[in-house]
Amino acid sequence: MNAARTDSAYLLPPGTEDLLRGVCADPFSVLGRHAHGRNDIVRAFCPDARAVKLVVPRPRSAPVERAMRRVDDRGLYVGTVPAGASYRLKIGWADGWEETEDPYSFGLLLGDLDLHLFTEGRHRDLDRVMGAQVMDIGGVTGVRFALWAPNAFRVSVIGDFNVWDGRRHPMRLRHAAGIWELFIPRIGPGERYKYEILDQDRRLLPPKADPMALATERPPATASVVVDPQLFPWDDEAWMNGRAARQADSAPLSIYEVHAASWRRPEGDPAGIMRWDELERTLIPYVVDMGFSHIELMPIMEHPFGGSWGYQTLGLYAPSARYGSPAQFASFVNACHRAGLGVILDWVPAHFPADTHGLARFDGSCLYEHEDRREGFHPDWHTLIYNFGRHEVSGFLIGSALMWLQRYHVDGLRVDAVASMLYRDYSREEGEWISNIHGGRENLEAIQFLRDLNTSVAQYCPSAMVIAEESTAWPGVSRPVADGGLGFAYKWNMGWMHDTLQYMSRDPLWRRYHHSEIMFGLYYAFSERFILPLSHDEVVHGKGSLLSRMPGDDWRKHAGMRAYFAFMWAHPGKKLLFMGGELAQVHEWHADGELDWRGLGNPMARGVQALVRDVNRLYRVLPALHREDSVPQGFAWVIGDDSDNAVFAWLRLAHGAPPVLVVCNMTPVPRPFYRVGVPVPGYWREMLNTDAQDYEGSGVGNEGGVHTTPDAAHGYAQSCVLTLPPLAVLYLSPDGGHA
Repeated sequence: MNAARTDSAYLLPPGTEDLLRGVCADPFSVLGRHAHGRNDIVRAFCPDARAVKLVVPRPRSAPVERAMRRVDDRGLYVGTVPAGASYRLKIGWADGWEETEDPYSFGLLLGDLDLHLFTEGRHRDLDRVMGAQVMDIGGVTGVRFALWAPNAFRVSVIGDFNVWDGRRHPMRLRHAAGIWELFIPRIGPGERYKYEILDQDRRLLPPKADPMALATERPPATASVVVDPQLFPWDDEAWMNGRAARQADSAPLSIYEVHAASWRRPEGDPAGIMRWDELERTLIPYVVDMGFSHIELMPIMEHPFGGSWGYQTLGLYAPSARYGSPAQFASFVNACHRAGLGVILDWVPAHFPADTHGLARFDGSCLYEHEDRREGFHPDWHTLIYNFGRHEVSGFLIGSALMWLQRYHVDGLRVDAVASMLYRDYSREEGEWISNIHGGRENLEAIQFLRDLNTSVAQYCPSAMVIAEESTAWPGVSRPVADGGLGFAYKWNMGWMHDTLQYMSRDPLWRRYHHSEIMFGLYYAFSERFILPLSHDEVVHGKGSLLSRMPGDDWRKHAGMRAYFAFMWAHPGKKLLFMGGELAQVHEWHADGELDWRGLGNPMARGVQALVRDVNRLYRVLPALHREDSVPQGFAWVIGDDSDNAVFAWLRLAHGAPPVLVVCNMTPVPRPFYRVGVPVPGYWREMLNTDAQDYEGSGVGNEGGVHTTPDAAHGYAQSCVLTLPPLAVLYLSPDGGHA
């Protein structure tokens, strides 16, 4: 090689000065391998290195090491290798030598189809494409990083592996999709990282966590963490194969809602948080013993502020590090399935917090949110609203939903705050919102997003549930998308909850004047597939506990709780109870505390707990209580007009199964000789009496059951005469209902 040719190898291309100053938008034009006749030029930028060598392997002898020339004191090195020869970099740092492949020697990383599907919002495996992916490229193990930031001028990966120096690993922009990519060899699971971003004005933004990180540091730390791709060895095939039947409309769905941090604190540590392995040993057996079919976890996706209870989520793809690793969360789900429990996660696609390390103005522009505050700012929570009309944002959210259902075998998602998504004027005054293209208040983009979400779940995870927390009268929330609905499996019945809790909070003396609060929910009970929720929202913010809402002395409060739960479990609709309700907890729930387990020293609290356990059992074994929950044929009024006595009676029905008669006496006055018409003659066994002494009731009842007489009543040819206990609910079924 002649001298002139050799010297020309060290001429620096355009863009080099920008690279050295940390403002180069195309680092691959300067760094890595570049053809130069019979040799290739290699350039490496290693700020603060004391020396850099090229290591060139040879087939039959030891590799050759060639010193690279330092051509700029800021850390740019240049060397040559034979054309097409493989090479590694050997970098001398102050504390030793590092040998690695050159990140800038690798070609394009993401395929054109991935880019195309991403831009259209139709990529359904984003958790395996975007973010930090451990992989092998050409026999080299490392991590491929991919980040959507179309309006950034420059993006770099920073982390422990490059001492958080944004000059070291600038990324390549795939212009067609606005995605930046880089493969960094010889790093792997456990590495902490973020992205350093310059906006279009070349201003340095605060370091950003990865929106699609699969793991994070434990808050208040905010870095993303690389995850082992071999997540967990699942053995829940039996559950997954039978899940569709367990979650069908005809199944007994009884959900225990849990805030994982405050369910129970580690012994001796009131500020501690149980990790997934501890919850696996304690929470799962408890929920199984109580007879629930599912655990619903308040958001366990990563969130910076614990006081939001998880509802201000930033890491939509990462289980919170507060409770352990992703693999430990997977183990918890697997253990639930092996114990016969389903797992539902609260999931928040409506809004996100404005923390500087998060999604807000992610690449210097309003990428995930709206620019106009009338569309992009949520006045209730002071958070930012996702731009559902942007394909990439919609795809990002749907990708998160599918990841939890597929990667973690989660059985359902409860979508939070759906009402705030459906209406552009939600919690806004006149002039504070923008109408849709038709001049209306409906958020057409959010509606389409929800339909796309439910269509995608039905396609990729057909046995999973998506549940809407929707508090308005929006029609067709649980109607299929093909029929013009939103496509949810179930909707929380917020109206039922408000009306019936209000009724139960009234002095029994005045309940006769508020009969409609019990009746009204049954006028629309079959307009949707409903879940009846007594959720965390009903025991916070000064509302008090459920027990405290019951009027009267301590005995009447506990009797009211027992009656209300039995009423709820016999009412059409699936069931949800927030933790602590079954304990008759005296005090309002507080996320920084724990449930009042010591309160079970009170026999009346134990009686409520026993009642919940028993109604769950009966709900499961009596088909009439669950099989036709969502259709009018599963319910028939018997007595709905006895407002003077505050008595209600109805039948729960299921084809081919014995009926269940439900009789509610919502006053503390026992009512002997109370005649009720029934459809079947013979002996009707008392399956449940909430006033039983086993529940610390007064023991008034019917001595196990009653025989009918041929006296017509309430439209039936026969009837039975009952003793109605005070503040109590009875379940009766002919010949015991086969329970």
